[in-house]
Amino acid sequence: MAASPARERSASAGLLSIGQVLARLTPEFPDLTSSKLRFLEVQGIVSPSRTDSGYRKFSAADIERLRLGLTLQRDHYLPLSVIREQLDEADAGGETTSLLPPPSITPAPRRYRRDELLAAAGAGPQLLNDAISTGVITAQESYQETTVTLLRGLVALDRHGIEPRHLRSLRQGAEREVALIESAMSSLLRRTDATSRAKASELAPELATRIDEVRSLFVKDALSRVLS
Repeated sequence: MAASPARERSASAGLLSIGQVLARLTPEFPDLTSSKLRFLEVQGIVSPSRTDSGYRKFSAADIERLRLGLTLQRDHYLPLSVIREQLDEADAGGETTSLLPPPSITPAPRRYRRDELLAAAGAGPQLLNDAISTGVITAQESYQETTVTLLRGLVALDRHGIEPRHLRSLRQGAEREVALIESAMSSLLRRTDATSRAKASELAPELATRIDEVRSLFVKDALSRVLS
């Protein structure tokens, strides 16, 4: 016998429907859709209850878990599998909100002017000019922390006679690897739904890691032949 409307209303009192969840969270996460919510459920980020008629109902704890998970994905680029584990551990310890630092103490990513970049990396102007002219570094008005790390690496290599022009093929190789990953995900990237985009966001870093592991093994193998 089908559940009565009165019984379903009683069972879901205080819970939110998918539409109500979207209304509450989309101002903060504009890309959130009903299909992405369902995908997050499949991935174990949230586990809403169901009415007798099969409708999803989300509790206040579900909403908080969703908000934290989406924030970790958006701001920290974590894979959903890692986010799920962190949320589960925090739930078990009763400290879910400790996953995120207070917004007031979260520093914005630092940007470096050219002179600040040179000082932070301990590089000379000519080395940076060479890196830019060979395409190893892209010229910008301000630079991210990753560029500081890259330029420091160039400084270390330059001491051994390895100049930016020698590394141009590495940059080109990285572009080819990205093209390879893009080709592998072509079926997902052709779709515009949030579920496919979320899957692509999960898969791309994983493929990049696997390619990096294979490349590292190739280099170690080649080095072993050189040193043998």
